Amino acid sequence: MLRRFHPECDLFKGHWIPDKRGSLYTNSSCSTIPDSKNCIKEGRPDRGFLFWRWKPDGCDLPRFNPKAFLGLVRGKKMSFIGDSVARNHMESLLCLLSMEETPKDIYKDGDDRNRIWYFPKHDFTLSTSWTKFLVEERERRDGNNKGTGLFDLDIGKIDDGWFNGLPNTDIAIVSAAHWFFRPIFIHRGDETLGCIYCSLPNMTQITPEEGFKLVYSAVFKHIDECEMCKEDLVTVLRTISPAHFENGTWDTGGTCSRTSPFGENQIDLQSNEMKIRKSQIEQLEGITTKRNNKAKKFAVLDVTRVMQMRPDGHPNGYWGNKWMKGYNDCVHWCLPGPIDAWNEFLMAIIRQLR
Repeated sequence: MLRRFHPECDLFKGHWIPDKRGSLYTNSSCSTIPDSKNCIKEGRPDRGFLFWRWKPDGCDLPRFNPKAFLGLVRGKKMSFIGDSVARNHMESLLCLLSMEETPKDIYKDGDDRNRIWYFPKHDFTLSTSWTKFLVEERERRDGNNKGTGLFDLDIGKIDDGWFNGLPNTDIAIVSAAHWFFRPIFIHRGDETLGCIYCSLPNMTQITPEEGFKLVYSAVFKHIDECEMCKEDLVTVLRTISPAHFENGTWDTGGTCSRTSPFGENQIDLQSNEMKIRKSQIEQLEGITTKRNNKAKKFAVLDVTRVMQMRPDGHPNGYWGNKWMKGYNDCVHWCLPGPIDAWNEFLMAIIRQLR
């Protein structure tokens, strides 16, 4: 499993430093930015959050090069598999690559959750595949057939919505996290293993990080054992992206109004998100030590600590919110913004795995 890209350097350990150059694109030069991520268009007054770059300790992370990236993925199919933060990541890459070649929008489902873009000059396909939990899920319904917000997951079955597309994929960026913070019953077939966030008699209590272990262990096992998948399939785990709500949670008026990064001494390395990151990575390490198909490649895009330092990068109230007045977005990331660094990491990973 790939973690390091330089013998004496971990790209994911470092700090943010000022960078007068800013992003390769602007909120007006990229036409595919959704209003919900186009913070400047939606009225964000400050610009300082745009002028930072990630500097690893002991080495450099090359600036994103759209021409070089498209050269690396020529003839390939790349899929971002996960929730709306996975979509956010793909939208960043789409903007960066569109500075070199204008992509064709070739597919959008009815809910606009699954998208496919094509770069004809490079025969490169970029897609998103929506899934809340990666495994099969069912939301419990009430007497009026309305969703209760309480879910049942079966870790014995993978969500076919994304897994059926995996055989056509060359590079899969796998992530799912933010739907786990709610009452969830976890099953393996007919066996109930326990529940996250529910206090019921005779029911095993499972912490979120334990739930992540169960789910990600199953997911990586299915990927490793996928006989229909390409022999040289590359799977990249993108670790949990931290939220930065202050003075409340998402539904109690929480905000994220900071305008500059945190220093290393301001982040909590014992946070729940760091614990979840650890459990995600452990499951990937576990499958790579005993996997059957050595040709398949696995890597980690370890953004958790990196992004803990960027409380200034979220839309907050600048997300064109017409339906949920009073709710601030401290989960997703502005475009352009610090999330663009994820694609500098991704480019380094792909380069190393060639």
